[in-house]
Amino acid sequence: MVLRALIRRLRGSRDSGQLALDLTAVPRTGAELLARLNAMGLHGVRSLSLTRNRSVMVSVTAGELRVHRAFLDAPEAVHRAIVRFLVAHRRADRLAARKVLVAYPVGADDRRPARAPERTHPDDEAIAAKLSEWHARYNTERFKGSLKKVQVRVSRRMRTRLGHYMPTQQGRPPEIAISRRHLKRHGFADALETLLHEMVHQWQDENGHPLGHDRDFRLKAKSVGITGSAKRVVD
Repeated sequence: MVLRALIRRLRGSRDSGQLALDLTAVPRTGAELLARLNAMGLHGVRSLSLTRNRSVMVSVTAGELRVHRAFLDAPEAVHRAIVRFLVAHRRADRLAARKVLVAYPVGADDRRPARAPERTHPDDEAIAAKLSEWHARYNTERFKGSLKKVQVRVSRRMRTRLGHYMPTQQGRPPEIAISRRHLKRHGFADALETLLHEMVHQWQDENGHPLGHDRDFRLKAKSVGITGSAKRVVD
């Protein structure tokens, strides 16, 4: 009888399908942050992990949400912006929420000093220019010219990832990096498929979608002629 009364009391405290939660309490773990976001209207997320990735501060893949650890003690308005960014249907709402998230100060990674931004090595500038030409071509042919022009560079630092899209962060413009090791091992044709993959992430970013390999990513990837695989490992 006591258990049934408790269940009835919890059900009675629901607001729009969510259990009541003290939103003044600062979450201390990823699980607590997820519970807080759920209480604010988040849905469809099974787990939340905290990261130190300052280039992609909020992303979701297959029901797993990844959030920069600096957002743990962010104010309620920032947490609500995370929810809007993930669940809003209107592009304008997602972009407005993204603006709040990007403006929130993350700070430096306390595990290691920040590295200077990488630049394309002089010996790789010709191939980077060729990749930039293909970016413009793919933008016209497969994205109907909707994407912005971004820098495409060749990275000698990337050891395991094939490519990476970097959104605007700390005053730095967005860019796409393609691994030089990937180019040498797998050839230019495979690198072009990786470029298209990163352009889909660029499309996500410019349209206010969270970066990740969710259903929207897979559908857009299919529409531009590639698979929605999240593979990011150099053999």
